Amino acid sequence: MKSSTIRFIVVLATISILGISITQFYWVKRAFGLKEAEFDRQVNTALFNVASRIFSLNNTPSPANNPVKQISTNYYVVMVNSEIDANLLEFLLRSEFEKRNIQADFEYGIYDCTNEKMVYGNYVNLSDKNNKREQASTLPSWTNAGYYFGVQFPNREAQILNQMGIWLFSSAVLLIVIIFFGYTLFVILKQKRLSEIQKDFINTMTHEFKTPISTIAVSTEVLKDTAITQQPDRLLQYASIIENENKRLKQHVERVLQMAKHDKEDAGLKKETVDLHEIISEVVQSINLALQEKQGAIQLNLNASSAQLQADRHHLTNVIFNLLDNAIKYCTTKPSITIQTALTGNSLSLTIEDNGIGVSKENRKRIFEKFYRVPTGNIHDVKGFGLGLYYVKQIVEAHRGKITVASEPRNGCSFTILLPTL
Repeated sequence: MKSSTIRFIVVLATISILGISITQFYWVKRAFGLKEAEFDRQVNTALFNVASRIFSLNNTPSPANNPVKQISTNYYVVMVNSEIDANLLEFLLRSEFEKRNIQADFEYGIYDCTNEKMVYGNYVNLSDKNNKREQASTLPSWTNAGYYFGVQFPNREAQILNQMGIWLFSSAVLLIVIIFFGYTLFVILKQKRLSEIQKDFINTMTHEFKTPISTIAVSTEVLKDTAITQQPDRLLQYASIIENENKRLKQHVERVLQMAKHDKEDAGLKKETVDLHEIISEVVQSINLALQEKQGAIQLNLNASSAQLQADRHHLTNVIFNLLDNAIKYCTTKPSITIQTALTGNSLSLTIEDNGIGVSKENRKRIFEKFYRVPTGNIHDVKGFGLGLYYVKQIVEAHRGKITVASEPRNGCSFTILLPTL
Protein backbone atom coordinates (compact mmCIF):
# COMPACT_ATOMS: atom_id res chain seq x y z
CA MET A 1 0.00 0.00 0.00
CA LYS A 2 1.31 3.43 -0.92
CA SER A 3 2.39 5.85 1.82
CA SER A 4 -0.04 8.48 0.51
CA THR A 5 -2.93 5.99 0.77
CA ILE A 6 -1.99 5.08 4.34
CA ARG A 7 -1.77 8.75 5.30
CA PHE A 8 -5.18 9.41 3.73
CA ILE A 9 -6.75 6.50 5.64
CA VAL A 10 -5.17 7.61 8.92
CA VAL A 11 -6.31 11.23 8.51
CA LEU A 12 -9.83 10.19 7.48
CA ALA A 13 -10.16 7.74 10.37
CA THR A 14 -8.82 10.34 12.85
CA ILE A 15 -11.32 12.95 11.65
CA SER A 16 -14.12 10.38 11.94
CA ILE A 17 -13.17 9.42 15.49
CA LEU A 18 -12.89 13.09 16.51
CA GLY A 19 -16.29 13.80 14.98
CA ILE A 20 -17.91 10.88 16.78
CA SER A 21 -16.23 11.86 20.08
CA ILE A 22 -17.38 15.49 19.83
CA THR A 23 -20.93 14.37 18.97
CA GLN A 24 -20.96 11.91 21.88
CA PHE A 25 -19.69 14.59 24.27
CA TYR A 26 -22.37 17.02 23.07
CA TRP A 27 -25.22 14.55 23.56
CA VAL A 28 -23.94 13.32 26.93
CA LYS A 29 -23.69 16.92 28.14
CA ARG A 30 -27.16 17.66 26.78
CA ALA A 31 -28.60 14.52 28.40
CA PHE A 32 -26.96 15.46 31.71
CA GLY A 33 -28.51 18.93 31.48
CA LEU A 34 -31.95 17.45 30.83
CA LYS A 35 -31.54 15.08 33.77
CA GLU A 36 -30.49 18.01 35.96
CA ALA A 37 -33.57 19.99 34.93
CA GLU A 38 -35.80 16.97 35.57
CA PHE A 39 -34.20 16.40 38.99
CA ASP A 40 -34.74 20.05 39.93
CA ARG A 41 -38.39 19.90 38.82
CA GLN A 42 -39.03 16.72 40.80
CA VAL A 43 -37.35 18.13 43.92
CA ASN A 44 -39.24 21.43 43.64
CA THR A 45 -42.54 19.57 43.23
CA ALA A 46 -41.78 17.27 46.17
CA LEU A 47 -40.83 20.18 48.44
CA PHE A 48 -43.88 22.18 47.36
CA ASN A 49 -46.10 19.21 48.29
CA VAL A 50 -44.33 18.88 51.66
CA ALA A 51 -44.89 22.58 52.37
CA SER A 52 -48.58 22.32 51.33
CA ARG A 53 -49.01 19.34 53.64
CA ILE A 54 -47.48 21.26 56.55
CA PHE A 55 -49.72 24.26 55.87
CA SER A 56 -52.71 21.92 55.82
CA LEU A 57 -51.80 20.18 59.05
CA ASN A 58 -51.17 23.48 60.81
CA ASN A 59 -54.35 25.03 59.39
CA THR A 60 -52.41 27.96 57.97
CA PRO A 61 -53.14 29.48 54.57
CA SER A 62 -50.71 28.76 51.75
CA PRO A 63 -48.69 31.80 50.64
CA ALA A 64 -49.44 33.44 47.35
CA ASN A 65 -45.89 32.97 46.18
CA ASN A 66 -44.08 29.69 45.75
CA PRO A 67 -42.58 28.85 49.17
CA VAL A 68 -39.79 26.80 47.56
CA LYS A 69 -36.62 28.60 46.55
CA GLN A 70 -33.54 27.00 45.00
CA ILE A 71 -30.44 28.69 46.46
CA SER A 72 -27.84 26.69 44.51
CA THR A 73 -27.65 23.60 42.33
CA ASN A 74 -28.12 21.26 45.29
CA TYR A 75 -29.61 23.44 48.04
CA TYR A 76 -33.30 24.38 48.52
CA VAL A 77 -35.16 26.32 51.21
CA VAL A 78 -38.88 26.21 51.99
CA MET A 79 -40.72 28.94 53.96
CA VAL A 80 -43.50 27.56 56.19
CA ASN A 81 -43.94 30.28 58.88
CA SER A 82 -45.39 27.79 61.34
CA GLU A 83 -44.45 25.00 63.67
CA ILE A 84 -42.36 22.20 62.10
CA ASP A 85 -42.25 18.80 63.68
CA ALA A 86 -38.88 17.25 62.77
CA ASN A 87 -40.27 13.69 62.73
CA LEU A 88 -43.14 14.69 60.49
CA LEU A 89 -40.87 16.72 58.19
CA GLU A 90 -38.50 13.82 57.64
CA PHE A 91 -41.40 11.43 57.01
CA LEU A 92 -42.95 13.78 54.46
CA LEU A 93 -39.62 14.35 52.71
CA ARG A 94 -38.94 10.62 52.47
CA SER A 95 -42.45 9.94 51.15
CA GLU A 96 -42.41 12.64 48.49
CA PHE A 97 -38.89 11.77 47.30
CA GLU A 98 -39.79 8.10 47.08
CA LYS A 99 -42.86 8.87 44.95
CA ARG A 100 -40.68 10.69 42.45
CA ASN A 101 -37.85 8.15 42.46
CA ILE A 102 -35.36 10.56 44.01
CA GLN A 103 -32.78 8.18 45.46
CA ALA A 104 -30.11 10.72 46.42
CA ASP A 105 -29.14 11.01 50.07
CA PHE A 106 -30.05 14.35 51.58
CA GLU A 107 -29.67 16.43 54.70
CA TYR A 108 -32.16 18.89 56.07
CA GLY A 109 -32.19 21.57 58.71
CA ILE A 110 -34.84 23.70 60.45
CA TYR A 111 -34.13 27.40 60.87
CA ASP A 112 -35.70 29.72 63.46
CA CYS A 113 -36.17 33.14 61.84
CA THR A 114 -36.91 34.85 65.18
CA ASN A 115 -33.66 33.81 66.84
CA GLU A 116 -31.81 33.54 63.54
CA LYS A 117 -30.29 30.14 64.21
CA MET A 118 -30.48 26.55 63.05
CA VAL A 119 -32.45 24.63 65.63
CA TYR A 120 -32.36 21.11 64.16
CA GLY A 121 -30.74 19.09 61.36
CA ASN A 122 -30.21 15.52 60.22
CA TYR A 123 -28.55 13.52 57.42
CA VAL A 124 -30.75 10.90 55.70
CA ASN A 125 -29.12 7.93 53.96
CA LEU A 126 -31.79 6.54 51.66
CA SER A 127 -29.71 3.48 50.73
CA ASP A 128 -29.74 2.37 54.37
CA LYS A 129 -33.23 0.99 55.03
CA ASN A 130 -32.51 0.81 58.76
CA ASN A 131 -31.56 4.47 58.96
CA LYS A 132 -34.75 5.66 60.61
CA ARG A 133 -34.51 8.26 63.33
CA GLU A 134 -36.32 7.25 66.49
CA GLN A 135 -38.94 9.52 68.03
CA ALA A 136 -37.26 11.89 70.46
CA SER A 137 -39.08 13.48 73.37
CA THR A 138 -36.52 16.29 73.50
CA LEU A 139 -37.37 17.65 70.06
CA PRO A 140 -38.03 21.41 70.27
CA SER A 141 -41.54 22.72 69.87
CA TRP A 142 -42.11 26.23 68.49
CA THR A 143 -45.16 28.41 68.33
CA ASN A 144 -45.96 31.82 66.92
CA ALA A 145 -42.64 32.11 65.12
CA GLY A 146 -41.43 32.07 61.55
CA TYR A 147 -39.52 29.07 60.33
CA TYR A 148 -38.16 27.58 57.17
CA PHE A 149 -36.40 24.35 56.45
CA GLY A 150 -33.58 23.69 54.02
CA VAL A 151 -32.75 20.54 52.07
CA GLN A 152 -29.37 19.79 50.52
CA PHE A 153 -28.29 16.93 48.22
CA PRO A 154 -24.53 16.32 48.70
CA ASN A 155 -24.52 13.53 46.07
CA ARG A 156 -26.78 15.19 43.53
CA GLU A 157 -24.42 14.62 40.56
CA ALA A 158 -23.98 10.93 41.42
CA GLN A 159 -27.77 10.49 41.50
CA ILE A 160 -28.08 12.08 38.07
CA LEU A 161 -25.25 9.99 36.62
CA ASN A 162 -26.92 6.83 37.93
CA GLN A 163 -29.92 7.69 35.79
CA MET A 164 -27.73 8.01 32.69
CA GLY A 165 -26.72 4.37 32.43
CA ILE A 166 -27.16 4.04 28.66
CA TRP A 167 -25.16 7.21 28.02
CA LEU A 168 -22.32 6.12 30.28
CA PHE A 169 -22.29 2.69 28.63
CA SER A 170 -22.15 4.18 25.14
CA SER A 171 -19.34 6.51 26.23
CA ALA A 172 -17.38 3.55 27.62
CA VAL A 173 -17.88 1.66 24.35
CA LEU A 174 -16.69 4.70 22.40
CA LEU A 175 -13.60 4.96 24.62
CA ILE A 176 -12.78 1.30 23.93
CA VAL A 177 -13.21 1.94 20.19
CA ILE A 178 -10.85 4.93 20.38
CA ILE A 179 -8.23 2.89 22.27
CA PHE A 180 -8.57 0.07 19.75
CA PHE A 181 -8.27 2.55 16.89
CA GLY A 182 -5.15 4.06 18.42
CA TYR A 183 -3.59 0.63 18.85
CA THR A 184 -4.52 -0.34 15.29
CA LEU A 185 -3.01 2.88 13.99
CA PHE A 186 0.17 2.17 15.94
CA VAL A 187 0.37 -1.36 14.48
CA ILE A 188 -0.23 -0.08 10.93
CA LEU A 189 2.51 2.53 11.20
CA LYS A 190 4.87 0.04 12.82
CA GLN A 191 4.24 -2.52 10.07
CA LYS A 192 4.77 0.20 7.47
CA ARG A 193 8.11 1.08 9.05
CA LEU A 194 9.13 -2.58 9.20
CA SER A 195 8.11 -3.00 5.58
CA GLU A 196 10.29 -0.06 4.58
CA ILE A 197 13.21 -1.42 6.63
CA GLN A 198 12.88 -4.86 5.06
CA LYS A 199 12.66 -3.35 1.61
CA ASP A 200 15.83 -1.37 2.28
CA PHE A 201 17.46 -4.52 3.64
CA ILE A 202 16.61 -6.49 0.49
CA ASN A 203 17.92 -3.70 -1.72
CA THR A 204 21.14 -3.49 0.28
CA MET A 205 21.57 -7.26 0.33
CA THR A 206 21.04 -7.41 -3.44
CA HIS A 207 23.75 -4.79 -3.92
CA GLU A 208 26.11 -6.53 -1.51
CA PHE A 209 25.77 -9.86 -3.36
CA LYS A 210 25.72 -8.34 -6.82
CA THR A 211 29.08 -6.56 -6.51
CA PRO A 212 31.28 -9.60 -5.63
CA ILE A 213 29.38 -11.81 -8.07
CA SER A 214 30.10 -9.32 -10.86
CA THR A 215 33.75 -9.14 -9.86
CA ILE A 216 34.05 -12.93 -9.83
CA ALA A 217 32.37 -13.12 -13.25
CA VAL A 218 34.84 -10.63 -14.74
CA SER A 219 37.79 -12.45 -13.18
CA THR A 220 36.66 -15.83 -14.52
CA GLU A 221 36.34 -14.35 -18.01
CA VAL A 222 39.95 -13.21 -17.77
CA LEU A 223 41.08 -16.63 -16.53
CA LYS A 224 39.44 -18.31 -19.53
CA ASP A 225 42.07 -16.73 -21.71
CA THR A 226 44.74 -19.43 -22.19
CA ALA A 227 47.40 -16.78 -22.66
CA ILE A 228 47.16 -15.83 -18.99
CA THR A 229 49.07 -18.98 -18.09
CA GLN A 230 52.08 -17.23 -19.51
CA GLN A 231 51.59 -14.41 -16.96
CA PRO A 232 51.78 -16.06 -13.49
CA ASP A 233 51.66 -12.75 -11.61
CA ARG A 234 48.45 -11.74 -13.36
CA LEU A 235 47.01 -15.22 -12.88
CA LEU A 236 47.74 -15.02 -9.16
CA GLN A 237 46.18 -11.56 -9.00
CA TYR A 238 42.84 -12.65 -10.45
CA ALA A 239 42.85 -15.86 -8.43
CA SER A 240 43.32 -13.75 -5.30
CA ILE A 241 40.45 -11.46 -6.39
CA ILE A 242 38.14 -14.47 -6.75
CA GLU A 243 39.26 -15.82 -3.37
CA ASN A 244 38.68 -12.48 -1.61
CA GLU A 245 35.28 -11.93 -3.20
CA ASN A 246 34.30 -15.47 -2.33
CA LYS A 247 35.25 -14.78 1.31
CA ARG A 248 33.20 -11.61 1.16
CA LEU A 249 30.15 -13.54 -0.07
CA LYS A 250 30.70 -16.15 2.61
CA GLN A 251 30.77 -13.46 5.30
CA HIS A 252 27.49 -11.97 4.06
CA VAL A 253 25.80 -15.36 3.97
CA GLU A 254 27.17 -16.25 7.40
CA ARG A 255 25.88 -13.00 8.89
CA VAL A 256 22.37 -13.47 7.49
CA LEU A 257 22.33 -17.10 8.68
CA GLN A 258 23.48 -15.99 12.12
CA MET A 259 20.52 -13.64 12.42
CA ALA A 260 18.05 -16.21 11.08
CA LYS A 261 19.29 -18.70 13.64
CA HIS A 262 19.29 -16.22 16.50
CA ASP A 263 15.75 -15.02 15.73
CA LYS A 264 14.47 -18.38 16.97
CA GLU A 265 13.40 -18.74 20.60
CA ASP A 266 16.57 -20.69 21.40
CA ALA A 267 19.76 -18.87 20.48
CA GLY A 268 21.47 -22.26 20.27
CA LEU A 269 24.30 -21.33 22.63
CA LYS A 270 26.73 -24.15 23.38
CA LYS A 271 28.47 -22.89 26.46
CA GLU A 272 31.85 -24.17 27.54
CA THR A 273 34.78 -22.88 29.55
CA VAL A 274 36.68 -20.48 27.29
CA ASP A 275 39.56 -18.04 27.68
CA LEU A 276 38.60 -14.56 26.46
CA HIS A 277 42.24 -13.59 25.89
CA GLU A 278 42.74 -16.62 23.68
CA ILE A 279 39.65 -15.75 21.60
CA ILE A 280 40.83 -12.14 21.25
CA SER A 281 44.21 -13.30 19.97
CA GLU A 282 42.58 -15.60 17.40
CA VAL A 283 40.30 -12.83 16.10
CA VAL A 284 43.16 -10.32 15.89
CA GLN A 285 45.20 -12.81 13.89
CA SER A 286 42.33 -13.51 11.46
CA ILE A 287 41.56 -9.82 10.90
CA ASN A 288 45.20 -8.80 10.63
CA LEU A 289 45.19 -8.90 6.81
CA ALA A 290 42.33 -6.40 6.52
CA LEU A 291 44.07 -4.23 9.11
CA GLN A 292 47.36 -4.24 7.20
CA GLU A 293 45.61 -3.18 4.00
CA LYS A 294 44.69 0.07 5.76
CA GLN A 295 48.07 0.29 7.53
CA GLY A 296 46.39 0.04 10.92
CA ALA A 297 47.48 -1.32 14.27
CA ILE A 298 45.91 -2.99 17.30
CA GLN A 299 47.16 -2.44 20.85
CA LEU A 300 46.35 -5.17 23.38
CA ASN A 301 45.99 -4.29 27.07
CA LEU A 302 44.81 -7.63 28.40
CA ASN A 303 44.96 -6.72 32.09
CA ALA A 304 42.41 -9.16 33.48
CA SER A 305 44.16 -11.59 35.84
CA SER A 306 41.67 -14.30 34.86
CA ALA A 307 39.74 -14.42 31.58
CA GLN A 308 37.83 -17.67 32.08
CA LEU A 309 34.16 -17.58 31.00
CA GLN A 310 31.24 -19.90 30.41
CA ALA A 311 30.40 -18.90 26.85
CA ASP A 312 29.75 -20.07 23.31
CA ARG A 313 33.14 -19.85 21.62
CA HIS A 314 31.71 -19.48 18.10
CA HIS A 315 29.27 -16.67 18.93
CA LEU A 316 31.71 -14.85 21.22
CA THR A 317 34.32 -14.95 18.44
CA ASN A 318 31.78 -13.44 16.03
CA VAL A 319 30.98 -10.67 18.52
CA ILE A 320 34.60 -9.57 18.79
CA PHE A 321 35.13 -9.95 15.03
CA ASN A 322 32.11 -7.74 14.26
CA LEU A 323 33.33 -4.97 16.57
CA LEU A 324 36.86 -5.05 15.13
CA ASP A 325 35.53 -5.22 11.56
CA ASN A 326 33.42 -2.10 12.18
CA ALA A 327 36.41 -0.33 13.74
CA ILE A 328 38.38 -0.92 10.53
CA LYS A 329 35.60 -0.16 8.06
CA TYR A 330 34.41 3.05 9.71
CA CYS A 331 37.80 4.75 9.81
CA THR A 332 38.98 7.42 7.35
CA THR A 333 42.63 7.30 8.46
CA LYS A 334 44.92 4.52 9.62
CA PRO A 335 42.91 2.44 12.09
CA SER A 336 44.21 2.54 15.65
CA ILE A 337 42.38 0.05 17.85
CA THR A 338 42.85 -0.62 21.55
CA ILE A 339 41.52 -3.80 23.16
CA GLN A 340 41.46 -3.82 26.95
CA THR A 341 40.23 -6.36 29.51
CA ALA A 342 39.77 -6.02 33.26
CA LEU A 343 38.03 -7.72 36.15
CA THR A 344 35.16 -5.65 37.57
CA GLY A 345 33.60 -7.35 40.56
CA ASN A 346 32.00 -10.56 39.33
CA SER A 347 32.22 -9.44 35.70
CA LEU A 348 34.89 -9.53 33.04
CA SER A 349 35.12 -6.24 31.15
CA LEU A 350 36.11 -6.06 27.47
CA THR A 351 36.59 -2.61 25.89
CA ILE A 352 37.28 -2.06 22.20
CA GLU A 353 38.19 1.52 21.36
CA ASP A 354 38.86 2.91 17.87
CA ASN A 355 39.62 6.19 16.10
CA GLY A 356 36.83 5.93 13.52
CA ILE A 357 34.21 8.38 12.37
CA GLY A 358 32.20 8.04 15.60
CA VAL A 359 28.46 8.08 16.14
CA SER A 360 26.20 11.03 17.00
CA LYS A 361 24.02 11.04 20.10
CA GLU A 362 20.77 10.46 18.21
CA ASN A 363 22.25 7.49 16.33
CA ARG A 364 23.81 5.94 19.46
CA LYS A 365 20.31 5.20 20.72
CA ARG A 366 19.52 3.10 17.65
CA ILE A 367 22.73 1.42 16.49
CA PHE A 368 21.74 -1.84 18.21
CA GLU A 369 18.38 -1.99 16.39
CA LYS A 370 17.82 -4.64 13.76
CA PHE A 371 18.47 -3.41 10.17
CA TYR A 372 19.49 0.05 11.42
CA ARG A 373 22.50 1.58 9.69
CA VAL A 374 24.11 4.88 10.69
CA PRO A 375 23.75 7.31 7.76
CA THR A 376 27.18 7.96 6.25
CA GLY A 377 26.22 8.82 2.68
CA ASN A 378 28.70 7.40 0.19
CA ILE A 379 31.73 9.15 1.66
CA HIS A 380 33.32 5.95 2.89
CA ASP A 381 31.46 3.54 0.63
CA VAL A 382 30.65 1.40 3.67
CA LYS A 383 27.89 -1.08 2.95
CA GLY A 384 26.13 -3.53 5.21
CA PHE A 385 22.84 -5.00 6.34
CA GLY A 386 22.46 -3.26 9.70
CA LEU A 387 22.67 -6.64 11.44
CA GLY A 388 26.15 -6.65 12.99
CA LEU A 389 25.59 -4.63 16.17
CA TYR A 390 22.09 -6.08 16.60
CA TYR A 391 23.66 -9.54 16.55
CA VAL A 392 26.38 -8.43 18.99
CA LYS A 393 23.84 -7.11 21.50
CA GLN A 394 21.63 -10.20 21.27
CA ILE A 395 24.57 -12.57 21.84
CA VAL A 396 25.93 -10.52 24.75
CA GLU A 397 22.51 -10.47 26.44
CA ALA A 398 22.08 -14.20 25.78
CA HIS A 399 25.25 -14.63 27.86
CA ARG A 400 23.60 -12.53 30.64
CA GLY A 401 25.96 -9.68 29.80
CA LYS A 402 25.65 -6.01 28.95
CA ILE A 403 27.07 -3.83 26.17
CA THR A 404 27.37 -0.03 26.13
CA VAL A 405 28.87 2.46 23.70
CA ALA A 406 30.51 5.85 24.18
CA SER A 407 31.12 7.94 21.09
CA GLU A 408 31.14 11.37 19.55
CA PRO A 409 31.27 12.28 15.84
CA ARG A 410 34.85 12.18 14.47
CA ASN A 411 36.17 10.94 17.84
CA GLY A 412 35.78 7.19 17.41
CA CYS A 413 33.78 4.66 19.41
CA SER A 414 34.38 2.77 22.63
CA PHE A 415 32.34 -0.41 23.10
CA THR A 416 32.36 -1.98 26.57
CA ILE A 417 31.07 -5.51 27.20
CA LEU A 418 30.50 -6.90 30.69
CA LEU A 419 30.24 -10.69 30.96
CA PRO A 420 29.77 -12.74 34.15
CA THR A 421 32.85 -14.67 35.27
CA LEU A 422 32.95 -18.27 36.41
